[in-house]
Amino acid sequence: MTLVNVKPSDEFEFAAGKGEVLLIACGALAREIVDLIERNRWPLFDVACLPAKWHNTPDKIPEAVRAKIREAKPRYKSVFVLYGDCGTGGLLDKVLEEEGAERIEGPHCYAFFSGNAAFAARAEDEFTAFYLTDYLARHFDRLIWKGLGLDRHPELLADYFGNYEKIVYLAQTRDEDLAKKAMAAALRLGLAYEYRYVGYGELASEMAKRYSGALGSAAHRSAR
Repeated sequence: MTLVNVKPSDEFEFAAGKGEVLLIACGALAREIVDLIERNRWPLFDVACLPAKWHNTPDKIPEAVRAKIREAKPRYKSVFVLYGDCGTGGLLDKVLEEEGAERIEGPHCYAFFSGNAAFAARAEDEFTAFYLTDYLARHFDRLIWKGLGLDRHPELLADYFGNYEKIVYLAQTRDEDLAKKAMAAALRLGLAYEYRYVGYGELASEMAKRYSGALGSAAHRSAR
């Protein structure tokens, strides 16, 4: 298994074999995507990830995704984007429509990890929840505490988190060390803590569906 440890400022690339489909994703999903590719033996997928820290500046995401799509078009049979809207206010979807590409359904990774329908069903009761994933628990200090400048200006804590009541840790893996990190993050922010194991959710099912489509296309080309 490939060890994937992508820092918030890193771009990341991965090639499993004879890639025909490029998955363009957030670096916060790199470990889960590579795990799914290797566990399921999906050599038709290659991966290109953009920096996870752009969640703090989502205006950078749409045009960076466009650049990756245009770079990929001469080489790959197709491109699929593993981003939610992720705070782009519909601009990512506009870029994808213009470039003829599609993305995974959902507003953000919290939703598709949880299952979009399940997440939406809880939304009204959890509008004061701040969510962590495995990646965010692992990189809380760098991406959230330092990323939002709270290490330099702790007085901003109430401005950023004053309307939240709890942290909900949406765990992809059953990792006791990450759970402790998530609990420590909640304590630091002065919020209640809830653990919820969700696994890979619709990230896994959507990748499986896309891979089946890629296999079908490859078989059709071979038969001609």
